[in-house]
Amino acid sequence: MLEIEPLPASSGGVTPVASNTLMSGFSPLSLSCYIINDYFKTDVAFMNSNWKNFLLSQQAHEQDDVIINFAPSLVHHDQVLCPVLHLGVLTFSGADAGRLLQGQITCDVNELTETHSRLGALCNPKGRVITTFLLLKQADVFLMVLPMALLAAVKKRLQMYVLRSAVSITESSDDYCLMGLSSSALATDAFLHTQQQDLISIQLSATQHRQLIIAKIEPAIAFWSEQLAMGYQPENSEHWRYLDMLDGIPWLSDETSEEFIPQMLNLEQLGGISFTKGCYTGQEIVARTHYLGKAKRSLFLAECAIPNAPLPNDIIIDESIADAQPIGRVLHAQQSAARYQSESDVCKLLLVLPVVTDSIDHLKLKDAPQFPITINRGWL
Repeated sequence: MLEIEPLPASSGGVTPVASNTLMSGFSPLSLSCYIINDYFKTDVAFMNSNWKNFLLSQQAHEQDDVIINFAPSLVHHDQVLCPVLHLGVLTFSGADAGRLLQGQITCDVNELTETHSRLGALCNPKGRVITTFLLLKQADVFLMVLPMALLAAVKKRLQMYVLRSAVSITESSDDYCLMGLSSSALATDAFLHTQQQDLISIQLSATQHRQLIIAKIEPAIAFWSEQLAMGYQPENSEHWRYLDMLDGIPWLSDETSEEFIPQMLNLEQLGGISFTKGCYTGQEIVARTHYLGKAKRSLFLAECAIPNAPLPNDIIIDESIADAQPIGRVLHAQQSAARYQSESDVCKLLLVLPVVTDSIDHLKLKDAPQFPITINRGWL
């Protein structure tokens, strides 16, 4: 079924256009995804083939065609380097690229510089987040890093607003190699500080040295080799998603797309919402929530000694309330997926819960109430 959505006020009131629902963006011709254990998994064919072959030459192997793993380790490594497979890249170029983005996303495009990137969200007209993203600027070109499973649908949606504007939206995931560099050293750069030379480096933690690296194939191979020579160890690709969780970066999936407003994902605290930039799709709901102080839910980090990670949107209940009423939902959950598996490696969860709750010690999964949930109180 087609949905008719009016263009936002910032577009000048152009005649409404027809758009398919979000899921219609997934086509076997444009996005090679398939279901494994109820998750959308992204085929590694999206990786640059030379990059994939290089990783496999580093004693890596594929798991279910969607994950790059390295040999298990008997020791914990403090300095790690991960291939990042679950994120892709859209490139926006042309004289009107900044104007298009400014009318569609929550962060202020005018605040972007080549040395400072932004987290942000693309919302539907009801203010619900379709995807979160990391946006960076290279001269007059914008790179949007976002979950691969949502990339085709996001491109299709934004393409509707191009009309006659001088904007080109390109799926560039095959052009770039994404890596995560992490150590326990204290951060020396501010959150989202960006460096651009032969490659792009974005600081992704406010406390630790943790950077997302974006590079073309030859600089990527050279960087990987240089970091290994400096003592960094290759780490499984899924471990980077886990580290993003610990830093509260709210990547969405197909299951959680259009379920939450930006404030529920802590995007306001992460600097991903501008309340002064003017109109964008969903802005009225987002701004009203902010100015009326009605953000009743937020994102929390928790852990649970459950053997299998809960699925996105699994229901959290409050056991202290009669009939165990639903109180929140799972955004994402997983074990560390690191090469070294310690006995204390419990499942971490990002949960969307009420901002104020008196029952924080009585939370459980509706479908697995035998496993208590412990909230990280440092996030409160």
